[in-house]
Amino acid sequence: MMALDRAAFYDAELHRHQEHFRAALKIGLQDRVLDIGCGGGQSTRDAARAAAEGSVLGVDVAEDMLEIARRRSAKAGLHNAAFELGDAQVYRFPAAYFDLCISRFGTMFFADPVAAFTNIGQAMRPGARLVMMVWQGRKQNEWAIAIQQALAPARTSSTQASPAFSLADRAVTSRILTAAGFASIDFAEVHEPVFYGPNVDAAHDAVVELFMQDSFTDTHSTADKAHQRLRALLDVHATADGVLFDSRAWIVTARRV
Repeated sequence: MMALDRAAFYDAELHRHQEHFRAALKIGLQDRVLDIGCGGGQSTRDAARAAAEGSVLGVDVAEDMLEIARRRSAKAGLHNAAFELGDAQVYRFPAAYFDLCISRFGTMFFADPVAAFTNIGQAMRPGARLVMMVWQGRKQNEWAIAIQQALAPARTSSTQASPAFSLADRAVTSRILTAAGFASIDFAEVHEPVFYGPNVDAAHDAVVELFMQDSFTDTHSTADKAHQRLRALLDVHATADGVLFDSRAWIVTARRV
């Protein structure tokens, strides 16, 4: 089994979501854009193309993903995109600088979300827009439940409090953003499937590398049964467009006060 290209996997997984996200950004030609949790940089590159006379800064805590983002940006000839290693909760951004802050599934993991969004907000000029995509609740995301049940049924309930869903509740997220100095908060639903691979074999290999190593440390018999359950699950979700799981997300928009 070849090592998984995680940046390519995530971009393919979220291809349908990215179309909705891109449409919501409404980037101006001269905008200065901040991309939080940019990962492999797809959203940063899209923003750089739209803000051709502006600039985009992508920030992430994973240096390996940033190296991919830098290479892909250079290959695309995007000279107005830069990438820096940093935790947006404490990173020292320039004050009141950015016209737009974006994030595709990169804001759910803050230890102190009010502090993080306050720090991000201080980097945005008054009236600047925040546009972020976050997951809705775990129960609304088939991929989160079905894959965990296949890999380790006894532990399914343990993922209930996963930080991936920390901004799922509209009231909670609205309170966080209001406390951090944002207003005009709105939520738009995105109901699209996530893509796990062109076929069952590819999806199986991806799930094994992404999730299975940490699911259990038991016997070979346990692992064999998990592989069997996983393949059966992926078979059910195989379509002409690849292996797909249902998902629901929010596009959250707000303005810096």
